[in-house]
Amino acid sequence: MVHNLSDSDSIIGNYLAELRDVQIQKDPMRFRANMERIAEIMAYEISKKLKYKAVDVETPLGVAPSKVLDEKPVLITILRAGLAMHSGFLRYFDRAESAYVSAYRKHTTPEEFEIYVEYLAAPVLDNRIWIISDPMLASGNSMNTVFDALKEQGIPKKIYIAAAIATKEAIERVTKHFPGNTEIFVAVIDKELTAQSYIVPGLGDAGELAFGEKV
Repeated sequence: MVHNLSDSDSIIGNYLAELRDVQIQKDPMRFRANMERIAEIMAYEISKKLKYKAVDVETPLGVAPSKVLDEKPVLITILRAGLAMHSGFLRYFDRAESAYVSAYRKHTTPEEFEIYVEYLAAPVLDNRIWIISDPMLASGNSMNTVFDALKEQGIPKKIYIAAAIATKEAIERVTKHFPGNTEIFVAVIDKELTAQSYIVPGLGDAGELAFGEKV
């Protein structure tokens, strides 16, 4: 199931517009802040899908029946571009455990490349709820490669994928590769993917805009 948060108008449109704006992009702190805001909105939307349990909370004047999260999800991010979104998710799921995956492209030709997972640090993943965040879901190949690495450490009970910008091609590829208990949340779906796997109109390189150029 795919949830496109741009299907209805909301404040997320403001944050997307600023992420794309070539002038506002010159401020990396604002770029990171907008990415975090989008992640926070997605975290709230995903939280509606989770299970809750009833508890009684003691207040200074009595006891309040309340509903709290029944199970902590594992927040998984793809380094380094995903760190800003990860921060946004941590603000909402503040007791969640985190997993970090380093994936990179190795070009064989200017237009062809393979994805490699270089590093993975994670808590227990088996039978857990996974929330995987990555700002750009372009071709879907990175997400699929990361999933293949993660499932070697455990099989999830539920998966939520969160991306700021995605393409239809990536969503189709990820949907075919991931298990049926996966839901995808995106802020917007762009129309074009170039031969070099860049999204158009997109926003450029999210990692470099947030954290600086790589050398």
